[in-house]
This record gives sequence, structure tokens and C-alpha cells, in this order.
Amino acid sequence: MSDAVRRRVVVHGHVQGVFFRDSARREAGRRGVAGWVRNRPDGAVEAVFEGDPAAVSEMVAFCERGPRGAEVVEVETSEEPVEGLSGFAVR
Repeated sequence: MSDAVRRRVVVHGHVQGVFFRDSARREAGRRGVAGWVRNRPDGAVEAVFEGDPAAVSEMVAFCERGPRGAEVVEVETSEEPVEGLSGFAVR
């Protein structure tokens, strides 16, 4: 997995209570992306994606639009060192 990348995203807006985490889990599974997603106390959703660069970019793009019912206002994205995660968890 030497060409893998890792991105952390924090999604702001109306993003809790709209199945954002479960939708992200399903999208990550389809793309073979590892990582996790969680609701934050401040109302945002935070996620980490690891895997193929194109697949991770697709996950970031998913977060920029969100699932049906979400109203994404802002997405903060940062690069991080790859940790070699496997699987995808909803926290």
C-alpha cells in the first residue's frame, strides 16, 4: 500500500441525523477505502480515509455533497501520514 494516501475531513453544516456516517461507510466499502467516521459534539462529522488516491478523492467529493438530506456548508481537508488502516468503522 505504498501509493496509498490518507485524508482527514471535517464536514460542517446540517450533517448529523441524515445518515451521513452510514452513507460514508457504504461509499467507502464500495471503493475499498479504509478509515472511520464519527459525529463530533460541535455538530460536524469527522472522517479519515485511507487507500488508493483516486478512491480517497472520491470519498472527499462525497463529503462535499453529502447524502440526501444533508446540507454541507464547509469541508476542511488535511493530509496525514498513512497508518495502514484496514476496514471502515462508524464511531
